Order: sequence, then structure tokens, then C-alpha cells
Amino acid sequence: MANARLRQQLEFIVEIDKLKQVFRQNLLIDGSRRENDAEHSWHLAVMACILQEYVDEPVDLVRVLKMVLLHDLVEVDAGDAFCYDEAANLNKSAREAAAAERIYALLPEDQRAEYLGIWQEFEERRTPEARFAACLDRLQPMLHNYYTYGGTWVEHNVPLAKVKKRLEPIREASAELGEFAEELIRDAVARGYLHEGG
Repeated sequence: MANARLRQQLEFIVEIDKLKQVFRQNLLIDGSRRENDAEHSWHLAVMACILQEYVDEPVDLVRVLKMVLLHDLVEVDAGDAFCYDEAANLNKSAREAAAAERIYALLPEDQRAEYLGIWQEFEERRTPEARFAACLDRLQPMLHNYYTYGGTWVEHNVPLAKVKKRLEPIREASAELGEFAEELIRDAVARGYLHEGG
């Protein structure tokens, strides 16, 4: 029989499998279906490895990887609130904080404290690692929307100003990635994927 610590860890691992059933608004880049949260987190982890060279401040890549893999686990309970849906985001912080307490409490105390702390660090964007993780979390959906001909921007009639505001954390971590995002947004406007009005 597995020891108590291992049983707790396995219970957590089984619980977070539910993330594969939390679907986001974004389409996969091939347009075939909506992306799930587990796919999103995996994509961010790969992006962190590939794009680390563009951050303005040195980062601990292992910590960034933990952040991007853990940051959306709260959505097992809280669900994915579409970032441009103001009503869905009204009590998002409270829902996610409650979810974090429940989900991370499944782990042994030392891991609960570490991973809950990493989640909180991501939410507060107070460290270079958190700013880079947040940068990636904003850049990845932008790429999906761009490569699906506007994707959820078009579907939900999202105006340019809201997209620009949403992408501000990219520049907080990387001037170069921020410039890239601005170029992509300008091209999205030129292609008709984004519009000035709302």
C-alpha cells in the first residue's frame, strides 16, 4: 500500500486530470475545436523554453515552468472565464482563490505551501518569473486568434482597445515580445480581424 504522502500526491494528480475537460474560448490553431486548459498550459511551458532569451530580466526557468503548468489548475473548480466577458470576471478572483485553497490542499503540506505560493506569485506578477509567465499567458491566445483569422476576437466582436489593454503584460516582461505583439495586432487590424469600435 502506498504511503500517506504518495496517496495525497496521487489524489492531486487524479484531480487535476479534470483540467483536460475545461475548455477555453480560443480555437486550436487548426480551427478544429476549442483548446482545453491542459493544452494551453503545455503550450505555455514549451513557449517558456523557446522564448526565454527575450525576457528583459533573468528568470529561473524551472519556476516559470511550474507557474505556467500550475496557474490554471484553479479552473477545475472556477471554470474558464473569457477574458473579455466583464460579467464572467466579476467574482473571478474570489472563485479562483477558493479553488486554489481546495485543490492545493490535496497535496502534502510542503508542496501545498510551495504551489499555492507559486500560484499567488503568478496572480500578483511581482517577480520576473511571474511577469514572464503572464507575458506568455497573454501571447499564446493572441497567436491563436491571429492564426484563426480573428477567432474569438471576431466571434465576440472584441474591439482593438480591449485587446491592446489585455496584451500590456507582454511588454512588462519583454520589450521585444511586446513589439512583436504590437506588430501582429497592427496586421490583424489590416486584415480585418480587429476593429476600432466596440
